[in-house]
Amino acid sequence: MPSSPAVASAIRLGVNVDHVATVRQARGTDYPDPVEAGLLAAAAGADSITIHLREDRRHIQEHDVRRLKARCPVPINLEMAITEEMLAFACRIKPRYACLVPERRRELTTEGGLDVAGQRRAVTAACARLARAGIQTALFIDPDPKQLDAAIASGAPHIEIHTGRYAELRGRRQQTELARIARFARDAQQAGLEVHAGHGLHLDNVGAVARIEPIVELNIGHSIVARALFVGLPAAVAEMRRTMIGARLGLA
Repeated sequence: MPSSPAVASAIRLGVNVDHVATVRQARGTDYPDPVEAGLLAAAAGADSITIHLREDRRHIQEHDVRRLKARCPVPINLEMAITEEMLAFACRIKPRYACLVPERRRELTTEGGLDVAGQRRAVTAACARLARAGIQTALFIDPDPKQLDAAIASGAPHIEIHTGRYAELRGRRQQTELARIARFARDAQQAGLEVHAGHGLHLDNVGAVARIEPIVELNIGHSIVARALFVGLPAAVAEMRRTMIGARLGLA
């Protein structure tokens, strides 16, 4: 939760600790522990901790979710595919938030937004099921008007805008994509949705996204974990948080 009203009115930071588990799984050890990373990130000012329990269990494991849910002082955001296994697991664990994402086994990371328009019935049913369990759902979507229309129809209270394309582009094309994200965020807010964003964001590109006022939360993982190799995780979280809030408040 935000540490002050001023921070709350600025922008929230959700820290994804998946890639701490990636390092652990590379050797099959019990360290580094993503739960310890989540606790350190929360102590350093993260407003929530995001973890993605993938079908192939390449990083986060079920026991990580259970332990983090039991110990973390800030809300847990469980990223998940729309499968019976994941829906049943989420309804048992009951994280405060769930973010529905697309998932393909061979991808290095989530490569695009969820096609809500193409699977509206399944998404709507998943949102309703999670809501009955007391879980607030976000849909991870590209800034495409047809996906927004479908997201509104699904009953999900939140969306998370996929910023991967923005992060990959440069120059004028990046600015065009940024403007597209800003318009999409305004439209989503006007439709009554809470707007989050994430994917591919780092210290050098996060400021422009953080300045988009309808966006109230950014979820960032890989760049924070990578930066932590050099400065430590609490410092990396604090640095990202300062950069985001400074951009939102016009200080950077």
